[in-house]
Amino acid sequence: MAGPLAGIRALNWCQFTPSSVGYMLGDLGADVIKIEHPVQGDAYRGMGQMYGSAMTMAGDRHAGFESVNRNQRSITLNLKDEKGREILYTLVEKADVFFTNYTDAVARKLKADYDSLSGINPKLVYAASSTYGPSGPWAERRGFDQTAQARSGLMYVMGERDFPEPVQTVSGIADQMGATMLTLGILSALVARERDGVGQKINSSLLGSMLHLQSIGLGVTSFRGKSWGRHPRKTVKNPLTNHYRCADDKWILFAEIQADRFWPEFCQALGLEELQNDERFATAMGGRRDNAEELIRILDETLATKPRDEWVRIFEQRKAPFAYSPVHDYYDVLDDEQVLANDYIVEFDHPAAGNVKVMGYPIGFSRTPAKVVREAPEFGQHTEEVLNELCGLGWDELAALRDAGVV
Repeated sequence: MAGPLAGIRALNWCQFTPSSVGYMLGDLGADVIKIEHPVQGDAYRGMGQMYGSAMTMAGDRHAGFESVNRNQRSITLNLKDEKGREILYTLVEKADVFFTNYTDAVARKLKADYDSLSGINPKLVYAASSTYGPSGPWAERRGFDQTAQARSGLMYVMGERDFPEPVQTVSGIADQMGATMLTLGILSALVARERDGVGQKINSSLLGSMLHLQSIGLGVTSFRGKSWGRHPRKTVKNPLTNHYRCADDKWILFAEIQADRFWPEFCQALGLEELQNDERFATAMGGRRDNAEELIRILDETLATKPRDEWVRIFEQRKAPFAYSPVHDYYDVLDDEQVLANDYIVEFDHPAAGNVKVMGYPIGFSRTPAKVVREAPEFGQHTEEVLNELCGLGWDELAALRDAGVV
């Protein structure tokens, strides 16, 4: 069954991890063509050498590049060359979407900006990603995932209240959130085009996307005129919304905001029946809040007596009704039965790595499912295929273009 975007063609002119827009569109069935410089390519490919074995996977491929570029075809094209731009314009004529994270200044210089491309194809959805947004004094400023984490407030709210150093997350969360929001914009613009027949330019930024991700915290801060502080594990007023270290140095989280409702079951599951009617802890407002530090100390001691997975088994056997979860690392996530049951992680037969687990698609479709059908392309892997298919170029013409450095 074809995906929901079958028949949509998108051109990806991106560097680094914003290319994940391409895999999201590709998972949904779009034909995504990644445009790379004939010599330099996507700079993210070269990052594998900088990180060395830390980012190298089977086949000497870059694990990070592989993670954000699946379900795409790669072509090489020199947009500084007039012939290269002519080929781009031919592709644009047959495309629905063009997305990029090059600055407007670079795009204008290479005549790959919105005005140039929409003049060729008025139905084109042109999507631009930036670090800080298209307006303001930092609009053209250089930045990456980490700078968006810092400026958006994320690094401030992460970590423990008792350890005030900012905490930087790994794995490109701002890049991925920025790409997700750009993908949402693309899909919305395609719906609008279906209605009125005209494309448009849309933009998203890493900064704006990270603010969106933290909209509750920012809203609460604004409405009450007081910043939302970090989580204070040792003193949190509701100890049933806290994380605790178990005997194997793994952690478990409780997240029960209706603490009074489930206090008896919570005590029984932890073997702390004597606390159930203890006046110090019997109710949230009258006891546990005022005696939170003492209760956290008791829970720390109790949960440290058994390994995390044993506690989880106890709660499962008792059908514990309160909210809890093991705190997983990435290896745990890859084997999580709940994750696998919903195809959030799926198996994929990779030509270099063999059978591996990869990110699935977080949205289910009853009729037009998303699929992983293609690994990330090797550099320029589909140049001849795409230019023959969409531009009608023969082998002699392709050879001449390659000799001239156009592709």
